[in-house]
Amino acid sequence: MPKAELLDPQGKAVAGALARIGKGQFSAVRVGKRFELSVDGPIDDATKAAVEEIANEILSNSVIEDVVGIHYPEGDA
Repeated sequence: MPKAELLDPQGKAVAGALARIGKGQFSAVRVGKRFELSVDGPIDDATKAAVEEIANEILSNSVIEDVVGIHYPEGDA
């Protein structure tokens, strides 16, 4: 992952695209060897469903990639 203090133009582009398709509940996206999506507030079942859909349908190419795992912070899992 890029260091937190570095700009992440690819993450900003993904966050903008998610907002344009109606998935604007994510406050930030970081892109590196993995994707990190940040949410303001608690992570509820609707947010988890949106993350799973985004991971499987948008962020991965199902022809050549598998979604390996989706992890949530300890208090919100």
